[in-house]
Amino acid sequence: MIFATLCAGCNQPGVSLCTRCRFSLASASSQVSDTGIMAALPFEGVARQVVHGLKYRNRRTVARQLARLMVRRLRIGTVDVVTWAPTSGARVRTRGYDQAELLARAVAAELKVPCRRMLYRSHGAAQTGHTRAQRLQGPSFRARQGRRRLTVLLIDDVVTTGATLTAARSALLAAGVDTVVCLAAAATPRALQSMKPAMRRTAAMASVGSSSTHTPRIPTLCAADTLVATSSKKAVRSASAPSLAKAS
Repeated sequence: MIFATLCAGCNQPGVSLCTRCRFSLASASSQVSDTGIMAALPFEGVARQVVHGLKYRNRRTVARQLARLMVRRLRIGTVDVVTWAPTSGARVRTRGYDQAELLARAVAAELKVPCRRMLYRSHGAAQTGHTRAQRLQGPSFRARQGRRRLTVLLIDDVVTTGATLTAARSALLAAGVDTVVCLAAAATPRALQSMKPAMRRTAAMASVGSSSTHTPRIPTLCAADTLVATSSKKAVRSASAPSLAKAS
């Protein structure tokens, strides 16, 4: 049991992300803010546990599954390079990795484009534990000199106020980058209030007879097993009920 693989969402032994938790993530709705920041998941319920597992509990393997969701559920478009908003040096030394970098490299692998470090945190501590007023001030970044007609995909793990991604995007634009697309794995409920549902490649999965796209609670094993059992390669599915494999 010491070396058992635990699900990042429910902490049950088995795989890094069990069927029920994958179903829950596939059911959540993605969002996009008025400033163009996109988030694949709401930062609550199972999504919160999964992101926290990546961020605080060394569940690095879920970075690939989150990256797959980020790419397949949002219309990113054509980008030339992927980069990330780096966390503080103290956090990296404590954890041994930067979760935003892991996500960025996994997203780049999904898109089959290069991943490069283009941003450096100038000063200031990590945003974790700060009040909303403190978060709104945002960290400060400096960027490597970019070239014109370069489209950069900027990755972060969680959007709370949008200050981090906004500051990072400003630094890239000031360095000469032509276009910056901002993408996060998840956004907090407060941030979602200022965001609208995104046009996704896969529609939100809701229960039969329901049109709700709110984040559901973790489904029962029966519901998850039913989804898997009905996922036949020969079955014809409507656009509002994609297969679990494509959605996750």
